[in-house]
Amino acid sequence: MMSQMPQQAALSNCPSCEWPLESGDRFCGACGYDLSAVPARPDDHPTIALNGSDLQSADGGAAWPVSAGPGGSDTPTATHLPTDLHGTDPGGSPLPPEQPTGSPVSPASGVRFDRPPVPDEYPLQAPDPRVAGLAAPAEEAKLCVACRAGRVDNDGYCENCGHAQPRERDHMEQESGPVAAVSDRGLRHHRNEDAFGIGTATLPDGSPASVAVVCDGVSSATRPDDASLAAARAAGNALLAALPRGTHPQQAMHDAIVAASHAVNALADEPATAREHTPHQNAPACTIVGAVVTSGLLVVGWVGDSRAYWVPVDRSSPPARLTEDDSWAAQMVSAGLMSEAEAYADERAHAITGWLGADAYELEPHTASFKPDRPGVVVVCTDGLWNYAEAAEEMGEVVPPDAAVRPLHSARVLVGHALDGGGHDNVTVAVVPFPAVPQGAGSA
Repeated sequence: MMSQMPQQAALSNCPSCEWPLESGDRFCGACGYDLSAVPARPDDHPTIALNGSDLQSADGGAAWPVSAGPGGSDTPTATHLPTDLHGTDPGGSPLPPEQPTGSPVSPASGVRFDRPPVPDEYPLQAPDPRVAGLAAPAEEAKLCVACRAGRVDNDGYCENCGHAQPRERDHMEQESGPVAAVSDRGLRHHRNEDAFGIGTATLPDGSPASVAVVCDGVSSATRPDDASLAAARAAGNALLAALPRGTHPQQAMHDAIVAASHAVNALADEPATAREHTPHQNAPACTIVGAVVTSGLLVVGWVGDSRAYWVPVDRSSPPARLTEDDSWAAQMVSAGLMSEAEAYADERAHAITGWLGADAYELEPHTASFKPDRPGVVVVCTDGLWNYAEAAEEMGEVVPPDAAVRPLHSARVLVGHALDGGGHDNVTVAVVPFPAVPQGAGSA
């Protein structure tokens, strides 16, 4: 077959997703791209325009946890962005494609973009759970999602067409007593970099407590999917251990975020990272948001731009956003320089000013306590959802009326809302009824 693809000897990266290739590859190991269709590369070399006047950001538990996405400066440069020039190693070969080029952190501002310059579309889409069905028979799961005819081998590739199959983290669901969460890769990203954890605990007085943590891996950082998973696990385990001991929920939340930070920081010291490290890489990073619900208290904690919303069962009462983003947009609104609509319409809106990671300037966990006077649900989510229901009123409109008694169904509906809106990012949402429901209760 090599005689049919004479141009492939010169290919070092996949033309579709830029994954490193090996000699003799017929299909890309990451996206399944048919390399026999690659046209011969031209002899000339394109000129690289040095234009850095515009900042650009691209889209880009279990109860413990089921898994489910900082880089750039908010100040334009005078000449060009580092991402305009492709880096090479000392031998002249291109750097590995998943390593973001350029320094993602501005020492002056401590702001970084949470999405790298990645393509909006990938050849292999994640299966849409609304179409493919969430509970497909086991035998159907072995068929290729691309050609729908070939069998999938043990390595996750179609024996007929060679396509890589969706990863386990592409779509995950979990229900733990009265709490439920769903995470989906979305329709544009090549992997799911979100993670979540949900669980229940019994307080010293015998009353129930529900817990949910959602983390969004920062796509411009190294190993964002590992960062979000590590943070979700660490925070969840810390909460479930502290609450039965009688630790106040707000203190438990603060300590859980610190534990999550330590877990993410540790990833930067792992040998695997050391082997992959180059000057163009940055430490694994993620955002975090969590909620603890008891019989009379609601506590939220966060770092970054993942959010928590309050939606009462009685929709005649207004919903509310419970968190404040660590982001460029939030700073502009807080300073009175822009309206909320203007700030979040700006291309710099998703530049985050707080995250978990070894390169974070200072860890400042935010926590807040509330005592709702009526039943409702807490929606804990990444920006993959709230981008399509940003205002509290919008979120209240898309949360099903029966969310308090059917949390899993409601989480599916919310993920579907984001996919219907375009699914530009990973989507993760947990639904937690208030007041806390005794263990054993859950979705109808």
